[in-house]
Amino acid sequence: MSILWWIIIGGLAGWIASALMGERQGCVMDVVVGVVGALLGGALFSWLGGVGFTGFNFWSLVVAVVGAALFIALLRALRGPKGPVA
Repeated sequence: MSILWWIIIGGLAGWIASALMGERQGCVMDVVVGVVGALLGGALFSWLGGVGFTGFNFWSLVVAVVGAALFIALLRALRGPKGPVA
């Protein structure tokens, strides 16, 4: 699969995951989160015995969105709570 398809799927998956998780980020970060999510989701689904990221199709988008949402949750856990600094 070409890098262009990774960017398209990654951007769409990152945008959907950001909306689901209530994050506000730009287009570039949506693509980054989506591509990392596709890699993370593909590895996770394969590890669990399922089918991971297979190309430009609906299932791959679902895998990428799940991975991107997990990546956002991981970043939130590492970042700590947001709020005013006392």
